[in-house]
Amino acid sequence: MTGAFDNHSFRTAIVPAAGLGTRFLPATKAVPKELLPVVDTPGIEIVAAEAAQAGAKRLVIVTSPGKESVVNYFRSAPELEENLERKGKTELLEKVRRGPGLLDVEVAIQKEALGLGHAVAQAEPNLTDEDTAVAVLLPDDLVLPAGVLERMAEVRVKHGGSVLCAFDIPKEQISPYGVFDVTDTDEEDVKRVHGMVEKPKPEEAPSTFAAAGRYLLDRAIFDALRRIKPGAGGELQLTDAVALLIEEGHPVHIVVHRGGRHDLGNPGGFLRAAVDFALDHPDYGPSLRTWLAERIENKG
Repeated sequence: MTGAFDNHSFRTAIVPAAGLGTRFLPATKAVPKELLPVVDTPGIEIVAAEAAQAGAKRLVIVTSPGKESVVNYFRSAPELEENLERKGKTELLEKVRRGPGLLDVEVAIQKEALGLGHAVAQAEPNLTDEDTAVAVLLPDDLVLPAGVLERMAEVRVKHGGSVLCAFDIPKEQISPYGVFDVTDTDEEDVKRVHGMVEKPKPEEAPSTFAAAGRYLLDRAIFDALRRIKPGAGGELQLTDAVALLIEEGHPVHIVVHRGGRHDLGNPGGFLRAAVDFALDHPDYGPSLRTWLAERIENKG
């Protein structure tokens, strides 16, 4: 990439992964939620692959003490690799090497759960002067198909500032989300953001565009995070820092993603993701489809 794009693209992606995974207990007593497999691939590898596809060279995983295995997943495993190589298990060897080969992975520790904004702020010491913008990917959100980050980077080239991902949600289902107050631009699925309302009643929602877990944030976000006040529960909210930037004239846009999503943050959403990915899998899909059809028919 050359020219203006260098000033607006990103090298570093931040993945906040410090949560305790309480909705998956007791499994998450021993295995971090981010390593639970969607078919055979941990959710965090799927998100890391999305970041790498969009041009990220480095991943900073913000995690809590005791969850080092999330970062260790991206380290090579020489003994295992040697064992698989010796046995001629080439396909498995490729899978084992896939995660560590995606990008350089670093860790930042969030000692207390003080909100998403606080988690993102912990990654600032990992950045260099070259990081004029960073991507933030929430590992609970699978945005399908992958590719929205590239579109967001294009929008940042054109408009500068920060770019967020949004889904168009039916108005009657909008209440659980953060909803953007927007005006149109000359591109259909790119909107200028003027504010954001958390969990509005349907009749009070400023639009039907709801926040998804993908952000491409100007480096100015870290200064804003230092200046906002903690909200409920003493937490620093990323959206409050974005709101401060908007107040100060910093351009913020959304890209409306016309695809699907899965929420890996709860068992129900996780199961849907696993079934969706398994149905597309050449080894498991055909028999799973047949079994599901029979199972549903028999259950009436």
